[in-house]
Amino acid sequence: MAKRIASAPPVLAGYSYVRPLGSGGFADVFLYEQDMPRRVTAIKVLLADAVNPEVLRTFNVEADISARLSAHPSIVSIYQASISADGRPYFAMEYCPDTMSARYKKAPLPLAEVLDAGVRIAGALETVHRAGLLHRDIKPSNLLINSLGAPVLADFGIAAAVVDEGDPETFAMSIPWSSPEVLQEKVSGSIPSEVWSFAATLYTLLCGRSPFERPDRESNSREKLTQRIIRARYTALPVPDMPPIIDDILATAMDRDPARRFPSMAAFAERLRWAQYELGIAPTAFEAASAEWAAAAPVSFSDSGPRGPVITTVAADSRRAARAAKAAERPRDRDDVAAPARRRSPWMAGVIGAVIGAAAIAILGMTALFLTGVI
Repeated sequence: MAKRIASAPPVLAGYSYVRPLGSGGFADVFLYEQDMPRRVTAIKVLLADAVNPEVLRTFNVEADISARLSAHPSIVSIYQASISADGRPYFAMEYCPDTMSARYKKAPLPLAEVLDAGVRIAGALETVHRAGLLHRDIKPSNLLINSLGAPVLADFGIAAAVVDEGDPETFAMSIPWSSPEVLQEKVSGSIPSEVWSFAATLYTLLCGRSPFERPDRESNSREKLTQRIIRARYTALPVPDMPPIIDDILATAMDRDPARRFPSMAAFAERLRWAQYELGIAPTAFEAASAEWAAAAPVSFSDSGPRGPVITTVAADSRRAARAAKAAERPRDRDDVAAPARRRSPWMAGVIGAVIGAAAIAILGMTALFLTGVI
């Protein structure tokens, strides 16, 4: 199939066009330089003839999910989403100059680098799952390398809620990295299927090809590859001197039975960290969102039209306002008038004055005796 020619880059206020970066089924990505603050950005723009309610809903969801999750250091950052002057929706995101996919195609990646990336991206995916979402398209080309050389997770275009808010009839099939149950259309996505896809991705980075590909291209047709994945017979990494613990971890994550895989990305990451420890590699810090963050307002999957006035999901009152309101509700004295401070009785004042006077006289007497040499 001939490659599609990229559309014309839009004119965006505050941005200067540099060059094209890539093209997809419904969008193009261009490199721009932002005027203020000064930085380079990747601008993803929907094709004009592809804008329909379903594509627009998907685009809005991708922007919302990316914005909600991009506080995580291993998830690509999004800066802005809007409509260009010619009516095309776009969003501006962090520019990443490289991908894990481009790197492994040059040569398989070193084990230490793959384990480090594995722990980092597992933390990003655990954050996605704690937010009640699924990525549904985990593969090497969606692991980007940012300007600091660190791996980040990208492309939430077909993400869905773990519950049935998303479209259950949409199956994401990047076949070499899809789990058997997704290829058989038993589920459109699940946490166990994401564990499988992530393990297949790490296998690819280490080996230079996906787990069920064969060296001869004739054996890698869609049908043959699908059948081998459905049978799910794990083959050890064909890499010299690969430690057995790595095959043990990947074989567990790619077990044919979803219930026998790692129950979460956090559990997967801990096994990768243990492998680092056993191999004398400094374990990578595991970072995932807290339960408090995950309980915040979720992303809506029902927004299919242009954005209108903001409907806030943030509480209007702060804790300070709540404390002030609570203080205002405290009971007061009769007629809501604060009671005056009680005055001491004259008798009590006299006693206190006598005590103070006696103490002063005693001090003066002792001083006089001391000065006259009596004591």
